[in-house]
This record gives sequence, C-alpha cells and structure tokens, in this order.
Amino acid sequence: MKNLKPPRGTYDILPQDHRRHCHVGDTAEGITALYGFEEMATPIFESTDVFSRTLGETSDVVTKEMYAFEDKKGRPLALRPEGTAGVARAFICGLRSEPLPLKLFYRGAMFRYERMQKGRQRQFHQFGVELLGVAEPAADVETVVLGAHVLDALGLTGKVSLQLNSLGDTETRTAYRRVLVDFLSAHKSDLSEDSLDRLERNPLRVLDSKDPGDKAVVAGAPKLSDHLNAASEDFFAAVTKGLDASGVRYEINPTLVRGLDYYCHTAFEFVTDTRGAQGTVLAGGRYDGLIETMGGPSTPGVGWAAGVERIAMMIDEPPAPIRSIAVVPVGDDGQAEGQVLAGKLRRAGFAVEFGFSGNLKKRLSRANKAGARAAVIIGDDEMAKGMAKVQNMETGDQADVEFSSLEDHLARYR
Repeated sequence: MKNLKPPRGTYDILPQDHRRHCHVGDTAEGITALYGFEEMATPIFESTDVFSRTLGETSDVVTKEMYAFEDKKGRPLALRPEGTAGVARAFICGLRSEPLPLKLFYRGAMFRYERMQKGRQRQFHQFGVELLGVAEPAADVETVVLGAHVLDALGLTGKVSLQLNSLGDTETRTAYRRVLVDFLSAHKSDLSEDSLDRLERNPLRVLDSKDPGDKAVVAGAPKLSDHLNAASEDFFAAVTKGLDASGVRYEINPTLVRGLDYYCHTAFEFVTDTRGAQGTVLAGGRYDGLIETMGGPSTPGVGWAAGVERIAMMIDEPPAPIRSIAVVPVGDDGQAEGQVLAGKLRRAGFAVEFGFSGNLKKRLSRANKAGARAAVIIGDDEMAKGMAKVQNMETGDQADVEFSSLEDHLARYR
C-alpha cells in the first residue's frame, strides 16, 4: 500500500494520549454515576433521517458536514455527527415503556466533515448525558451542576466559565421569530446565500451563522431574551436560583441560541480561552420537542455533550499506569515455571511483565525500562531451593523468598 497514513481528519490514539482520553471518560463516568445516570450506546451509523430531521435540513451539519452514504441496498445511512439524536431514537424504539425519568450517558466517536482545528478532528469523541421525562427547571439545574462537577473533577476549575441563556417556550419563540424575520428581511442585501435560504425555512438558524457578514448583521438583531413571556421568565429565574444555591457561577449570554424549534428554555456552554481563541468544551440545553419531532411521545429532555479531545488537552497529566512486577525466567525450566508464576500473580491482582528472551542482564534491563518495581528471578538454582529471587529495581537489593510466601512479599510493590 502506498499510503498507510490515517485518513485526513483522523488520527491514531497512541498509549499516552489514550490514557488522557480514558481519564476524561472514566472521571466523567464516575461523577455521572453519583447522579444516578446509566450508560448506553447507540450505533456508530444510523438512518440519515435520524439526523436530518433532528439537526435540521438547513443546518451546516446536515448540508455540509455529515458523512452520508448508501449501503448495498441503497438505504441512506450516516455516521453519527452527535449523540442526542441517537439516544432519542433509542428511547422511541426501546425505552419508551421504561418509567421516567430516564438518566442516560454515552461515550464514543462522532464524525463531521469540517475544517480541522487543534482539538477538533473529523473523527472526534464525546461524553454526553441525557435526562428524559422531567419538565421542571430542577432538571436543568441538576444537568448543569453535573457538567460543572465533571469539569471540576478533571481539574478545570478556573479554566472554564459557564455561559447561560433562555430560549423561552414555544409561544416566546413564535413571537420572537416574527420580530427576527422583520429585522433580517430589512438586511437581506448583507446576508450570505445560506442565511437567505435559512431566512425562508428556519430564521433562527441565521443566528448560528459563522459568516462574518452574517455575524455583523446578527450583532444588531433583537435579542430573544428581551422577548420572554412570563412563564419563560419564571422558568429561567428558577434555573438561575438553583445554580446560585448550588454555588455554580455563570454569565448570562443573550447571544447564545439554538436554531431548532425543539430547543427551549435553558441553553448553556462551558467555554475556555486557555488555548487562544475561545472554545466550547461542554455544551447543552433543554429539548422538549425533540422526541415528538421524531415521531415519539411528547417527552421533555435536557442534556449536554463534552468534547473529549479538547478537554484531554487541558487536563494535567493523568496518573501513570500501575507499575508492574517483572517475572524473569532463566533457562528452559525457569521459562515454563515463570509463565505459571506470572499467571498466578496476575490472578492475584498484580500487574506482571514477562521476560520472554535474552540473558538475565538483558531481561532485567528491559524490566527496568518498563518501569517494573521489582523483578522475580527464577532459574534452576531457585527452583531447586523452592525459592525465587526478588530484586528491588530501585535499590538493587535482592532477597530469596519461598514460593508460598511470594504474594505476601510482593504486596509491598503494588
């Protein structure tokens, strides 16, 4: 093969980076368990309709970024670009009879064909949570607090800030849409072609535009937060009161929006500027209309997703792997006995490196490079005595230890 490099936008996660990735996911999993969330997984590819209906036909993800293809029978499929739509589909297909609320989390690879940046590739990884079946603002509070707790546990306190906004209820958004359309229609000549199309089909999507000209127009647009009805104001007040009581600091950002109709009330993002330009590390909100949009029963929901790569770049070096015990056999008989001993020690909970080849000096050298704390040397002399020679790899001290006492002796090296 001429080109063995990973496809553009993908990369190999080698051991040191993988430890960081796992530390992010494992830490998040441990914290979410404290809140009663259970893990689930959805397929890496789904029917294209799952995402086009939920992300919106006019969204950049669907029109420009989704990896869509047909299988051998011509069925339209897509690699998942995000996790919430798959969880909603799974709820409709297999979880709708379960008692509510449902607390679910997922972790895995997502795929988007977009301009690559540091910490954002075309294959990337997310950790996300979804809380289904609770319409009250307390669910929004718990979900945001959970996100803050995860980031705190990863040592990111002080490196991220929470931005918060209200998108209002359906009545608010319908009224605001009319005001926004009137404003944008007066600035058609300054809008991009994509935004002109969205103005006709889904005007709130214009607020998400990354086009510089669109951004200049949107900067002067009426703010959704200035058009909240009484019910929406009360909902948002309950959310901010709950966050205040929980000690979670936030900043109101009236430009933080979600363009699709099924989003409502709370929208939030944890952002950082520690890597130059401001970047989002964890984002979410309430999506009460999503499951109904997909053909399921009316079911409120709120959740968030976090970018594993971006967070992994921000955290301190995670704990090193467990340092091992090296079993170093000498001679053919020692080789066989060493493999048996290595198996016994592993079943007893020790991390064990096995010296496969070379003389004693070379095997001890490899054990040292592997970071072993102790070496268990077994040769003809040791076997004749019913003992193994245990060498402390840091001091060089050696001791003869009976096989029956070996596990107890090695306990100090765990």
